[in-house]
Amino acid sequence: MPLPDTMFCAQQIHIPPELPDILKQFTKAAIRTQPTDVLQWSAGYFSALSRGDPLPVKDRVEMPVATQKVDTGLTQGLLKVLHKQCRHKKYVELAELEKKWRNLCLPMERLRALLVLDHCETEIEWIKFLALGCSSLGGSLNTAMKHVCEILTQDPEGGPARIPFETFSFVYRYLAGLDPDIMEMDVESYLMGLKESVDSRKNGMIGLSDFYIPKRKLS
Repeated sequence: MPLPDTMFCAQQIHIPPELPDILKQFTKAAIRTQPTDVLQWSAGYFSALSRGDPLPVKDRVEMPVATQKVDTGLTQGLLKVLHKQCRHKKYVELAELEKKWRNLCLPMERLRALLVLDHCETEIEWIKFLALGCSSLGGSLNTAMKHVCEILTQDPEGGPARIPFETFSFVYRYLAGLDPDIMEMDVESYLMGLKESVDSRKNGMIGLSDFYIPKRKLS
């Protein structure tokens, strides 16, 4: 015999006072991040929230990236999320990186394709993985460096996107070294020219205007 439905009055139901705000922030985060697998992303979101870790949340909604050669699901916004989660470590264990990658609902085959380029075994230097991710978004080496600067900069969004020249040159050499068509002497000559411009300002910082010229749209 089925049990009768239990009736509760409002006084019997206790709603934690923090629950409405938690759900509100979660909903806003989901809308900004637009995960392809809401359940997978939600598990990562609340797991990070419970530990006090950086959340897998984009700063804003992104438009599709037109420069990507294939739809990998990876965007500058998602790379920025990963950077917030991993930047406190010089090296990131691959198992941890894989977990964060899954929580952002990104394809595992894309992660494996990136890791093959570095020949790492159990961990990877975070700045190198970030560089590989930026390079995979498509475009030229300078386009990849543009993404790197926009992710690493402390400047507000839309600003000069400055980063230390030392960091810029390290990443540039790393990515250039993966391309057999780029000669080392050309890399060093290019960086030397940039360094002269940076040294003239005596602040050791390089921004987008120092190396990146956006393509003009044809009218």
